[in-house]
Formats: sequence, C-alpha cells, structure tokens
Amino acid sequence: MTRGVSSARRALIGAICAIVTSGVATARQADPGTNAALEWNAIATRAFLPTQGTDPLNQSRTYAMLHAAIHDALNAIQQRYEFYTPGMIMRPGASPDAAVAAAAHDVLVALIPTQLTLIEDAYDAALAAIPNGVAKDRGIAVGAAAADLILERRADDGVAEAFATPYVPTGVPGDYAFTPPFDAPPLGPFAFAPGWGSVTPFGIDLQRHRLSGPRPLKSAAYAADLAYVKAIGDINSLVRTEEQSLIARFWYEDSPIGWNRIANTVLHQKHIGLWETARILALTNFAMADGFIAGFHAKYDEFRFWRPVTAIRMAASDGNRFTEPDETWSSYLVTPPVPDYPSTHTVLGAAAAHVLIHFFGDRIGFSTTSVTEPGAVRRFENFSAAAIENGMSRVYAGIHFVDAVTDGYRQGAGIGRKIAHLLPPVH
Repeated sequence: MTRGVSSARRALIGAICAIVTSGVATARQADPGTNAALEWNAIATRAFLPTQGTDPLNQSRTYAMLHAAIHDALNAIQQRYEFYTPGMIMRPGASPDAAVAAAAHDVLVALIPTQLTLIEDAYDAALAAIPNGVAKDRGIAVGAAAADLILERRADDGVAEAFATPYVPTGVPGDYAFTPPFDAPPLGPFAFAPGWGSVTPFGIDLQRHRLSGPRPLKSAAYAADLAYVKAIGDINSLVRTEEQSLIARFWYEDSPIGWNRIANTVLHQKHIGLWETARILALTNFAMADGFIAGFHAKYDEFRFWRPVTAIRMAASDGNRFTEPDETWSSYLVTPPVPDYPSTHTVLGAAAAHVLIHFFGDRIGFSTTSVTEPGAVRRFENFSAAAIENGMSRVYAGIHFVDAVTDGYRQGAGIGRKIAHLLPPVH
C-alpha cells in the first residue's frame, strides 16, 4: 500500500507539471507610479473580509465584475483592448483615475452594500486627489456607465437560483453526504450553493472544460488515494510534517482573495501600466469566476463525489477490499460543505496562475501572505509552484483526494489558458 500511495503523489506532481506550458506572451513594462486599478483591487479585498469572507463564490463574481467595469471604463477613454461589454460611448480626455474610481465604487456599492462606509471613504479620497474640471467629470461619467453595463449584464446570471437549489443526498456509497460540522444543527444539514454550476460563465464554454470523473470506488488507485489522505490528512497525523501543516493552514483562505493578492503584488513589482493592469486583473478574475462555475457544475451536476471524511468513515461500504474504515477519523482542517471532485480551490489557483503565466512567463519570483495564517510569508520562484502547493494544501488538510486536486489543476489550467486570450489589443 505504501508503494501505491507514493505513486499517487508522484502522479499528482507529474500530471500537474506536464500541464504547465512553455509558450507565453510577455507583459510590457511601464513607468512606476500610482495605479488606480491596483488600489481598487486592494480596497475590494478589504471590503470582502468582513462580508464575503466566507463566500468565495460571490467574491469571484464581484472581483470579475469590478475589473470588467474598470477595464471597459479605461478603454472608453482610449481604446487599447476590446471591450468586455458592448455599448460604451467613447470619452476621450476623461480622467483615467476618476473613471476607475467611479467604476469600482458603483460596482462595489451594488454588490457589497454592507461595506458602504469603507467604499465611500475610499472613493472620496480618490476623487479628492484629482483636480476638479471637465476631465474629472467625464471620468466619473464613463466609470458610472461601465459599472451600469456590467451590473445590467450580470443581473440575471443565475446567482439567485444557485443558492435556492436544494441538495438531497442519496446515501449511495460514493455519493456526497453532508460533512461535519455541516451535517447537523446548528450549522446543518447544509450543502453550499448546489446550483452555482448553472451561473452564466464570464468567458468559457462549460462543455469544453469537462472532466472525466473521480476514480472508481473499487479500483486500486482509489484505495491508494484514500490511504494517502487518510494518513497525511488526519487531525492527529503522524506523517504530516510541520511544513505541510503550515501549507494547509496558509492556503486555507479563500482562493479569490489569495490569488488577487498575488496578482496585485506581481503587477506592482513589475510596474505594469494602468490599461494593461486593468486587463490582466479582469482576465485573472474571469478565470477564477469561471473556475468556480465549471468546478461546481462538475461537483454537483455531474459527479457528486463524497469527501474523504465520509469515504474513510464509510469505507466498509465502498466494495473495495483494499480500504479499511475508521469511524472516528477527522480531517486536519474543517471540510467545506461541498462535494469533493474537483477541488475548486485547485481549479482557481491553476486558472489564475495560467493567466499570469501567459503574460509574464513562469520565472517570476514573488512572496505572498495569508489571512488564515497571520504572520506567515511564503516565497515562490514561479506561479506554477504556488498553484501546485495551493492544490496539495487541500490533501494535507485532509479535505480532498489527490485525484480531485490533479484533475482540478487540469481543469483550471485549461480555463486560464482560454481566458488569457480574451480582451485582445485593438489595432
């Protein structure tokens, strides 16, 4: 069994590394200075923490809409890239900073109204730094128009239905069952957003990003996968190292926040100009938003695969002679209340990484921090290394099978590569 477990882990690393592409485009350099798109990206992150901090799905949608509006507002002043939403009226001579502030303000007020004070204070400060006049007024107008267009476009995108759809477990071995502490009052029985896979994507065709499904319950590969997560993901694991425990906690934060922090850091350190920053942030967040949609479609609408905690406790029912149940087993970190396959945490990391790889290549070193492991700083030599560690963190936490991580990376990488080609330059 040890040989099989090692093979499962080697297969993960090999499969993921094989996905990383070598052909990339290079982002242009610009003069350093204040970048309003980065500032409002950071403001949005601060606004999420007390509100959407436990709702990564709506985080991804909000980030994507925010940066779509910023991108379109800037290109209505001087068009360098295709618009995301048609209908913008050109406003040459408008203040770019005023346009970014107005677009961001109006989207965030509409989507995170509980953080109105934070948003209004940031908006007032941004406008106070811009000289009064026609350029400022035009900037505010074009930003408001861009926000209106994206809010109208996404008004009926299926989000309301996503949370209204009920989930009913079947009790069949392999089928997702409610997991502790979401299996009983006061937090359950509860499954999160079963209908999110029906939300309208920002830029992909779901049918082109489908997965083959989890390993058969009676297979030797499944037994090896279960044995590995059972050993390394146990709350009292004797084989998980301190470093692996740190990795599990570090990446436990919501993916949209973590990968926006990485994108913001790299864009800042590379001194990318405002228009290109707006485009890259829009594409990075389209990729993550669509990663959740594609991943949740697979989770609920296609596979409904059980989580390790259920699989381990109910192994006697799986029909596999190589698995052994442990009815008291608990994961190192709390299992999110959604099915296992694929790991959408991994999907989002791979999707974001591959957008960034497209623009910068995969030899950019950076450091990043985490909300869920305060004070920790992790350094990476490239985006793919961060995305791989991000995925493996879910196995170390005991909340995903290796198979869900491997295929999640594959799905996310494909989404990122597709999205990276949207919003092309105009000539």
